[in-house]
Amino acid sequence: MLNKKSIDDIQVQGKRVLVRCDFNVPLKDGQITDETRIVAALPTIQKLLDEGAKVILCSHLGKVKEGPNEKESLAPVAKRLSEKLGKEVTFVADYNVTGEAATKAVADMKVGDVVLLQNTRFRGKEETKNGEEFSKELADLADSYVCDAFGSSHRAHASVEGVTKFITAKGGDNAVGYLMQKEIDFLGNAVENPVRPFVAILGGAKVADKLNVINNLLEKCDTLIIGGGMAYTFLKAQGYEIGKSLVDNEKLDYCKEMMEKAKKLGKQLLLPVDSVTIAEFPNPIDAPVETEVYDVTNMPAEREGCDIGPKSAKLFADAVKSAKTVVWNGPMGVFENPILAKGTIAVAKALAETDATTIIGGGDSAAAVNQLGFGDKMSHISTGGGASLEFLEGKELPGVAAADDK
Repeated sequence: MLNKKSIDDIQVQGKRVLVRCDFNVPLKDGQITDETRIVAALPTIQKLLDEGAKVILCSHLGKVKEGPNEKESLAPVAKRLSEKLGKEVTFVADYNVTGEAATKAVADMKVGDVVLLQNTRFRGKEETKNGEEFSKELADLADSYVCDAFGSSHRAHASVEGVTKFITAKGGDNAVGYLMQKEIDFLGNAVENPVRPFVAILGGAKVADKLNVINNLLEKCDTLIIGGGMAYTFLKAQGYEIGKSLVDNEKLDYCKEMMEKAKKLGKQLLLPVDSVTIAEFPNPIDAPVETEVYDVTNMPAEREGCDIGPKSAKLFADAVKSAKTVVWNGPMGVFENPILAKGTIAVAKALAETDATTIIGGGDSAAAVNQLGFGDKMSHISTGGGASLEFLEGKELPGVAAADDK
């Protein structure tokens, strides 16, 4: 999965190149509230334009549960892209995505033109039988294909994977864009050939979400740190009282197995040694809340753990200090509340201060790092929550696998 053709390896002069981007941006009243994903796509688009390609862009936006609708149209993205690129991006508003309007817009293209197709999810289920027809129609519009949507690369959808076999059949290239390349380089190499010591930090609410990640990373890393809500299931498995803290009782045996596995492999598995506890969950989530810190050996039955305590924060930060590679996925507590964000902040600060290669695995940890102002101190912040998790699990991602090998 690590040796894929990139846009630097293909000839695009005068060719129609279909690029699958991730323009799944947040919208409020038709306005884009965070343009990070648009900005992230620009280097790939600009490179293709500089090389003399005709660039056709496609992406999904939202979940499209109610069927095609203007609220989830990519029209605002076309407008913002035009401003960013300094040239008009032709938007094909057709809900069919690849219908007559798209065919005509592409036929009229000159070198250096950019066309953006409508939200791919407007075509209905991209992964079903309908996907085959849609894949072929997308391929009919182009000579070559570039996947630059890492956040969607774990889905075997028409616009991510299906289109590639029809491009191959017509003799075209399937390559990855700069954004995808960066994800493969950082996440892929961290898991497959890390510079050691390699420390992995996992947090978040549920053990169930990270079963395979824990299992896979234990084999790859030197130290595995577990914090967040999922740590309490491990603590309960050790026989500790965890009060009203989050717990997955069906996973207690699994946690015991993982602790046993770490011991057998000679890996260090670090769990919190103290916990910030509350009596009642705050409502709203960021409301002021009274806390008490307890060691995990004497937690009261009537309280709920919602963050790692100061001793755990120091323990985890010390483990990071000597690392050469650190991968972090999932916050250490309820980071949306400033009072319960201290553990997450301490870990982010430790990563910001280390010389190691630091990789943040998308989702909540990416949001936390950016929100807390540590984003520019990390080597890489992944753009795909689900995709980066599956990468860390050691799964093959359809969108990556479908690209041509070098």
